[in-house]
Amino acid sequence: MLINVKGQSIYAYTGGKKFEASKPTMIFIHGVLNDHSVWILQSRFFANHGWNVLAIDLPGYCKSSGTTPRSVEAAAKFIEDFMDAADLKTACLVGHSWGSLIALEAAAILQERICQLVLIGIAFPMRVSKNLLETSSSDPMKAWKMVNIFSRSTLAPPPSSLGPGTWVYGSSMALGKRVLLSNTSVNLFHTGFLACDQYAGGEEAIAKVKCPVLFALGESDQMTPPKGAKALINACPQSQVIYLPGGHNQMTETPEELLQAMNDFLKPTSI
Repeated sequence: MLINVKGQSIYAYTGGKKFEASKPTMIFIHGVLNDHSVWILQSRFFANHGWNVLAIDLPGYCKSSGTTPRSVEAAAKFIEDFMDAADLKTACLVGHSWGSLIALEAAAILQERICQLVLIGIAFPMRVSKNLLETSSSDPMKAWKMVNIFSRSTLAPPPSSLGPGTWVYGSSMALGKRVLLSNTSVNLFHTGFLACDQYAGGEEAIAKVKCPVLFALGESDQMTPPKGAKALINACPQSQVIYLPGGHNQMTETPEELLQAMNDFLKPTSI
């Protein structure tokens, strides 16, 4: 599905279902050097269980045109424009890593228009090491290899993820390369990492969030360790926290556990 957002053609995967305005809507927001495809299990499940699903490619990523956001705040403003363009009065936001910061900031801006918020692999501040930040600029694929070695707790997914025998590391490397090459006018890797590193509004944003929040954190996550979310959790009395037995790539490393946590959290008020 393509949605025109202020002249930008934005791609949103719908889980194979037609968009119906009468259903609650869930917007999935990917992280750096990812796209809509990382949500394959979660998006298809919820699309078949009473939700509109819009798993987007951010502007300038893969199937979406437009100017790539260079800050969390700019990306959050895009989510507001996207909801307006899709004629969405309310939505649930689900974000991973960089996408979790975008979802948090968007929820702070949009207030009552966000009914529920799922933050996966979040930390604040989300600092990036100087070496990794520099390498993401000078040699993006070398930096992507570093990230994939460092961030994953498994090399093979459980059956419900990408399929038995899938090489998770290799699949992620291929995805990152494809995403990076989808836009030759800007280094999507460095731009996204810099946006994460420079974002300073997390505590201010969480104080403005009006909706229930689920924090889904990987117990073995070395990119955004669970302790990095404590300040946000403590500042959000309406939050729920689930610790998943894996690393930073929860959608493929712990797909069943993440899906169950999301379904338990979202079902009471939205399905």
